[in-house]
Amino acid sequence: MKLLPIVTALAALTACTSTSTLETGTTDDESAKRDAKPLATLSVSNPSTFDRDDVFVPVQVWAGSQAVPTQMIDADGDGDYDDLAFLTSLAAQGSKSFSIDQRAQDLQISKRTQAEVSIKQGGEWQDKKYLGGSFKNVTQVTPPPQYTDHSEYIRYEGPGIESDKIGYRVYLDWRNGFDIFGKKTEQMVLQKVGQDGYQSYHEMADWGADILKVGSSLGAGGYGYWNGSDVVLVSDTGPRSVKIDVNGPLYSGMTISYPQWNTGKQVVDLAAELSMRAGSPVVDVNLSTSSPLDNIAVGLVAHPGTELITGDLDITGEAWSYVASIGKQSLFDDTLGMFVLFKKRDFVQQTRDKSSYVVVLEPRGNTLQYAFGALWEGGHHSIQSKADLVAYLNQEVERRTLAPRIAIATEKSKQALQTPPTAAAIKLAESEIARRGDSLIYGKFDDVRERRTQWTYTTGLLMEALDDVSELTGDNRFSSYATDIMDSYLGEDEAIKGYQPENYNIDDINSGKMIQRLYARTGDAKYRAAIDAMATTLETHPRTSDGAYWHKKKYPHQLWLDGVYMGMPFLAGVGNMQSDPHKVEAAAHEFLIARERLRDPESGLYYHAWDEAKQQVWADSETGRSKYFWSRGLGWYAMALVDILDVIPAERSDLRQPLMAIVPELADSLIKHQAESGAWYQITDMPEAPGNYLEASGTAMFTYFLAKAVNQGYLPPSYKPAAEKAYKGLVAEFISIDANGDWHLNNICEVAGLGFGRDGSYHYYMSERLVSDDPKGYGPAIMATVQMAKLLNSRE
Repeated sequence: MKLLPIVTALAALTACTSTSTLETGTTDDESAKRDAKPLATLSVSNPSTFDRDDVFVPVQVWAGSQAVPTQMIDADGDGDYDDLAFLTSLAAQGSKSFSIDQRAQDLQISKRTQAEVSIKQGGEWQDKKYLGGSFKNVTQVTPPPQYTDHSEYIRYEGPGIESDKIGYRVYLDWRNGFDIFGKKTEQMVLQKVGQDGYQSYHEMADWGADILKVGSSLGAGGYGYWNGSDVVLVSDTGPRSVKIDVNGPLYSGMTISYPQWNTGKQVVDLAAELSMRAGSPVVDVNLSTSSPLDNIAVGLVAHPGTELITGDLDITGEAWSYVASIGKQSLFDDTLGMFVLFKKRDFVQQTRDKSSYVVVLEPRGNTLQYAFGALWEGGHHSIQSKADLVAYLNQEVERRTLAPRIAIATEKSKQALQTPPTAAAIKLAESEIARRGDSLIYGKFDDVRERRTQWTYTTGLLMEALDDVSELTGDNRFSSYATDIMDSYLGEDEAIKGYQPENYNIDDINSGKMIQRLYARTGDAKYRAAIDAMATTLETHPRTSDGAYWHKKKYPHQLWLDGVYMGMPFLAGVGNMQSDPHKVEAAAHEFLIARERLRDPESGLYYHAWDEAKQQVWADSETGRSKYFWSRGLGWYAMALVDILDVIPAERSDLRQPLMAIVPELADSLIKHQAESGAWYQITDMPEAPGNYLEASGTAMFTYFLAKAVNQGYLPPSYKPAAEKAYKGLVAEFISIDANGDWHLNNICEVAGLGFGRDGSYHYYMSERLVSDDPKGYGPAIMATVQMAKLLNSRE
């Protein structure tokens, strides 16, 4: 099962605030307790302006297979426990610090989640009924062929899952119904539901009752296939089965398997992973199919008299939204609110059929993630009105979109600080190749981007980084890998497979720099053809009135700092190749336009983007500038600045000198905003702002800029300490080493752009999710490490 990293016993954790230490459990040796050496330390921060209770904090454990006295999960199925998480409460904009160590603790954790399935044993089948016997919980079951609805074989007709807030059941038969157990207590109740048959849990009891009529609908958040007019339920399948994956105190989960599901259009195997966390009424669902579907429909039963509520959809792709219903729709004629949660990127449409409110979603390859839940007036976690439901949902989508900020340091990862930069560059490169394999070959599925591979800027960025490692070390493994990946995009019928010049997307030019390297080495005509294809596009690429290249055709009149990196070093290289000085001049001029239009004279920092038309929602009505200094945006510009100086001919001092003058000016501004650790914040100049965090990709880019500028003589040796501090911050804050010895880069802002639901607000820059090992951070981190190796003369 593909689990969220899971559940701690607080026994292994010591939580402390700035004013006190919160200790759990006792030992006979208080001195040893105080002096225990942590295996890891971490801090957790709340980015929201409201308090968060029962915050589920996923933490990767690097203590190998040594058990600590907690519930732990073998998330990757290798036989060793490797995932740990815990719950904490965070005040609005507050933080807490924790340590993980090996102190003995004797702490009993209250059970706050449960997943179960129970079948009858000791009786016998008569036709489609199971007579006699008694119920017994099992970890997995595949009902026999004669099993159907009301066979009295599975207690409450399928598996159940609950938290301390609410419970759910899924009919393990042709109906595949999703039903709700409303709970009046925070105690676990599923184990006693239905022991005396089906009827009892339809009557109100001290614990609660079954509160929803499902009928032939999607029920409380079920899934199916949208055929254009109706939902095709998961009814026509082979023998379905369920497995209880985790039944723990703070997190529980199960997997339901549906072989040979006939959608009416194709037949696929479907697996549904359902999980719940303590303190939440929400079920997280991960669906996977044996082959891709063009859609999956999720939704809610559409009872008469209910009101449909739709959340904000003018948001960024990875942000969460919702569709909900509310009304007197429980079986006891009181208020019940139900909802499905999904990411904007996956949303296709909201519609309905005769039984259900429907949300049509587009899977990412073979997988889809969404969630569902309910709040009941009569329940322990109750609501009274539409306003209550909307208030809860608005906070829930923020909790999901703005994850807690987690910074962790382990004893194992501290080894990275002792690793010389050349060896570190090799480890980073080897780890990335091992993770990626051939997934970046044209036509494969890119697990990081969650889509089929295509010609994009991150491929060339990462391949250049790997090529840099070969140039540093003389080890051709990395450049050979990079060459194979790039070659897969070049063809005889088209110079670059999938390249769409009509989009005038400056990002698509970046990978051309790796092609330029390969052409310089080999002279191969296929590389020249690819370069010519991109160069031809740039000849007609739209530009602002002062000559800056639009970021994309669909982003008219806009200069982004990102685009300076993506296009200008390549354009200057084309000018040299074609003996066309005008192209070199245009590339150099773009840096000066960016400085004029985007630099803030007071801080010396550059805003993310400029809209010449001053029409975009994010643009200042007077200046056309966006509102914030985004570190990665400025990082792209900083890297481009030292890279283009490699390309502009030495005799063109008229072009080189203005750019070289920008280098110390920018370096001084960056150093002023460098955190004590050496890293930089997501919003460069706002370290104290709520939710702001130290970010890996911007830090890597600024490290590269400083180190390379010193290496190339654009900065004097007096800047070497700043570069070293930046590198130490990059390693200490963001690099981790897992139990297998593979290196990772963490806390990378996955993406940040402007327009199309991205309003350029501070909240927007905080809302983009943080990921690990994304090439936008990983590539620059390798490049920075290579430059530090050169700076420190490290050639181990």
